[in-house]
Amino acid sequence: MTEHHLTTPLNQDDIKELQAGDIVYLSGTVYTARDEAHLRILELTDEGKPLPFDLEGAVIYHCGPLMQQEGGEDWRAVAAGPTTSARMTDMTPELLDNYNVRAIIGKGGMKDIATVLKDRCVYLAYTGGCAALAVDMIKDVKGVHWLKLGMPEAVWVLEVQEFGPLIVGVDALGTDLFGEVMDQAGDYFIKNI
Repeated sequence: MTEHHLTTPLNQDDIKELQAGDIVYLSGTVYTARDEAHLRILELTDEGKPLPFDLEGAVIYHCGPLMQQEGGEDWRAVAAGPTTSARMTDMTPELLDNYNVRAIIGKGGMKDIATVLKDRCVYLAYTGGCAALAVDMIKDVKGVHWLKLGMPEAVWVLEVQEFGPLIVGVDALGTDLFGEVMDQAGDYFIKNI
């Protein structure tokens, strides 16, 4: 297990160094995106329209943060824990086919995602229940897109510093810790029932 300190945007060399089980701390820009944001990204892509943010080398955080407006256009994060990534599994292949997203942060893993991520993206697991702790690593809210979707569904542009610890749950080599655990659990129940 190795500890990595990376700065966004990430490139392919950054993610190739990461192995399942490694610890990662991220600094730089991270974009939140849940179900509705993924749908909006894919709709605009299908229509040939540009996104209002750049996903080249981006990190997407499956998160529906609680934000507080601080006068004018300024916002601050109040809570920013991970949401269940499984909801975005079906949209992830098309997202990665169109954009060079290099890391996804979330909780719970994504079923059968290792082949989709291979050679282009990693899945970084963040512990659920750490919503208040996460805000200490968010240094600035640089912007928000599609606020009409609702606060948790909007795309928030977060400036983070040493965001983590994140565990490489699925690496770019095809190793999926979540899948391995499920396989072992299935083998256990088959043998013992």
